[in-house]
Formats: sequence, structure tokens, C-alpha cells
Amino acid sequence: MLIKLPELPYAKAALEPYISAKTFEFHHGKHHAGYVEKLNGLVKGTPLAEETLENIIKKTSKNESQSAIFNNAAQVWNHSFYWQCMKPKGGGIPTGAILDKLKSDLGGYNKFVEEFKAAGISQFGSGWVWLVLKGKKLEIAKTSNADTPIAHGFKPLLTVDVWEHAYYLDYQNKRGDYLDAYMKNLINWDFINLQLI
Repeated sequence: MLIKLPELPYAKAALEPYISAKTFEFHHGKHHAGYVEKLNGLVKGTPLAEETLENIIKKTSKNESQSAIFNNAAQVWNHSFYWQCMKPKGGGIPTGAILDKLKSDLGGYNKFVEEFKAAGISQFGSGWVWLVLKGKKLEIAKTSNADTPIAHGFKPLLTVDVWEHAYYLDYQNKRGDYLDAYMKNLINWDFINLQLI
């Protein structure tokens, strides 16, 4: 099956002023699209061409000879998930099941914000910060480069991209400002609550 570039779930300018349409033109239209194109080329004519994106990730994650396939597949998946984690007029304190889980597992919303932002700032180089379920418990995790929790058996609930291409046009080297804007104004808590069902 051909892996396709998903449409953004909102207009490119819908998250301004926090993420610009120009960033989406590059991030979605060039970077994400590039991973999709490269992945399809790498798996063409192989048994992996018949697999789902998730299965490609799982089948190549521990095989060094297939690292190019894994990296591109994981980046396609990570970005597709990241777009869903944001919405216009998002962010702030959530409601519903996720708020209860943040209280019981991470010490509350404010503690979560503090630790999630710290994880994003301290991620050296390129990568991702995640809120995941490990078993039934929430944890904050970091992955480097293209790595993804689904390769390790954890259920992602939320992610933020901390590769420079995610924020540099809008924030230059101020990753902390980007993370602040993400948490206060962009997180799609409705989507995160759906992941808990």
C-alpha cells in the first residue's frame, strides 16, 4: 500500500501567531512530504510495501540494515501524530480523563507542564517529547531523531516536535518560547482524551 501524506487537520494559517503558515509550508509541505516520498521509494518492490506504516516501523526498528526505512517511516508517523496534537485555541488546563491522569500519575497539570517543558529544552539536538502510557501509567519521554514510542511498545498520547525545523522560522533558537506557546495555546486535549479511550 502506498503511504500518503495526510492533510493538515486545519488551515496552514490557523495556528498563527504561534506557528506560522510559512513554517507549515516547509514543515508539512517539504519535510513531512519528503519523508513520505523517501519511504515509498525505499519500500517499493519489497514485502514492506504491503505493510501498514505502524508495521513497517515495528519490523524495522531493531534492524540496523533497515535504518533508513525505519527513520523515514517513524518520521512520517511522528509528524502525522504531531499535527493531530494541536488545534486553534488549544492548550491550557485540560478537562476530562486526561486531567485526572495528570493528577494521579504526574502530580497535576502544573507539574506536567514543568516537566514536559524541561524535557523539551534538555533534548540535545533533534527529537521529540512525548506523553505516553507505559502500561496504565502516564510518563514523559524523549526520543532522539526519528525514534518513536510505538517502536518500544508504549502508547503515545501527545507529542511536540523539537527538531529545529519545527520552530526556527518563528522562534529562532528560543525553543523554550516555542514550548510555552505550544502548551498554553495549541495542545488539542480533545484528541489526547480520545487516545485514552
